[in-house]
Amino acid sequence: MELKDLIAGFHKVATASVADAVDKVSGKRGYLDHEIKPRINEKRVVGPAVTVVEVPTDDAVPPQHALDLIDEAPAGSVICISVAQEANVAVWGGLMTAGAFANGHAGAILDGGVRDLAEIRRDYDFPVFARSVSPGSTVGRHKTVASQVPALVGGIMVHPGDIIVADIDGVVVVPRQHAEAVLEMSIEIDVRELEQAKLIVAEKSLRKGLAKYGRI
Repeated sequence: MELKDLIAGFHKVATASVADAVDKVSGKRGYLDHEIKPRINEKRVVGPAVTVVEVPTDDAVPPQHALDLIDEAPAGSVICISVAQEANVAVWGGLMTAGAFANGHAGAILDGGVRDLAEIRRDYDFPVFARSVSPGSTVGRHKTVASQVPALVGGIMVHPGDIIVADIDGVVVVPRQHAEAVLEMSIEIDVRELEQAKLIVAEKSLRKGLAKYGRI
């Protein structure tokens, strides 16, 4: 299945269904830590991951790998930044948002903080999922060391090209090699849950719905 068809399909299914499908298809968890949540708006984000890895440093250097990736990644990318769960510095702000917005990226997923919220909301309404909100800069605290490599974000290893599905329920990483199977199962889960919900309402019984469909 082509990437554009996968993206369109994952836009239509529940994030919870995607999380359940990743569990079953890949045999392991795909959803990020609950602290990584939407900080700008409630827009749904779906797209292929591009990754950046940052590490602590005392050097006052810009996050060059991230800056380059924002300009060079294909439109529609989801920028995922790993900083070893550092919640007290902002790895993303207004200027990086301006670049991501200008280049047509889908969103940013940060295992660290975001700042300049008022500016991002007012000028770009660009979806950012982050571990925290912090006014502190990475300059002099962290530096980027690589891009487009496996990156640990929210307890999950994100590989470039994995499909990110994120909304107010949380963030799920769909391994690219399993994306078609996960999407197919997610659709099946959505259909089954809709039928189950209708039965529960019609029968006025949660237990009857659970008995018939065996799902909660």
